[in-house]
Amino acid sequence: MTKPNSIKNVEVYRKEGEFAAWPANYGLWLWGGEAVTIFVQGFRGEAENLHARDKTRPFIPVQARSTDGGETWTIERFNAFVPGSQTLSGDEHVLPELEAQPKIDIDRDLRPLDEPIDFTDPETIVMCARTGLLGGAISWFYVSNDRARTWRGPYRLGDFGLPGISARTDIVPLGKHDALFLLSAAKPDGKEGQVFCIRTRDGGKSFTFESFVGEEPEGFAIMPASIRLKDGKVLTLVRCATASRGPDRKAWIDAYVSGDEGKTWEPIGRPVPNTGYGGNPPTVNRLQDGRLALVFGYRDAPFGLRARISSDEGRTWSDDIIIRDDGGMSDLGYPRTVVRPDGKLLSVYYYNYGSDQDRFIAASIYEIAG
Repeated sequence: MTKPNSIKNVEVYRKEGEFAAWPANYGLWLWGGEAVTIFVQGFRGEAENLHARDKTRPFIPVQARSTDGGETWTIERFNAFVPGSQTLSGDEHVLPELEAQPKIDIDRDLRPLDEPIDFTDPETIVMCARTGLLGGAISWFYVSNDRARTWRGPYRLGDFGLPGISARTDIVPLGKHDALFLLSAAKPDGKEGQVFCIRTRDGGKSFTFESFVGEEPEGFAIMPASIRLKDGKVLTLVRCATASRGPDRKAWIDAYVSGDEGKTWEPIGRPVPNTGYGGNPPTVNRLQDGRLALVFGYRDAPFGLRARISSDEGRTWSDDIIIRDDGGMSDLGYPRTVVRPDGKLLSVYYYNYGSDQDRFIAASIYEIAG
């Protein structure tokens, strides 16, 4: 295992007694030196499996903005309407009375998109959101045209006849109003979950179900991260884990490619054979030299953040590159990554220095040599 040439780690948001987490559930965007990320803020509580969070209080969405490429950050209010409750994309982390799903009226709270999205416009960003993870989960999306200072929505995604939709932001533009959305759905038994692909050809006003990505898993296959390859194919990386939740549980990242704009998918390997206990979602970005970078949280000791690099469009990947390995325990990761104009990567994720310590939002700025 190697380390990047240079690494700078900074704290984006941290307060004593709080539990700030899961940027992968929301998003990270970059315009030159200006970056915006979204996460949720809650409170620490009794340990329950992986997370020591207080389930009696909501997990409220928070925005952070940097104007110097991720070196420093200011905290902002997320000013969009959150349907159902204060908790956004986190019903699984709160008690039933705080969950959003039972309180949402789809016709009242989730309206149809008013004007089409231009997926080729760098000033237009889309964020997907959800209630929970299991059967009955409802999903929607927001749109911003002013670098996340204001958000329009929430807009309907639909249910596509599936047991529940758990949308996180993973969008592959195909044209001005044409894009694939890669999402996670509950399995037929209502449990978490499998990846599927939908397509819009009218800028998000309507969607068609295209395909499932891979076979229905025994455990889960969720939280895709996708990118269009040089030959026009689409590469999707998927967080996977076995059904067992005991000490023998295995977790990894699989890769699929589609050559027909999301209608069918071919498995092409396992870029990361082990992501640690419970697993962690991938990010995928193209470096300035053309290589692909896969970044993920690593939940076994030594806990931290890692990357792998592909020089052949995702067919093969390097060994782990250690971005940091000073985490206190496995409750960390869920990164989002962007590539800065200077070629350095900026990853935002949640982190900790011990089981009895705060969960906070961190960022790493680093470069990976050729």
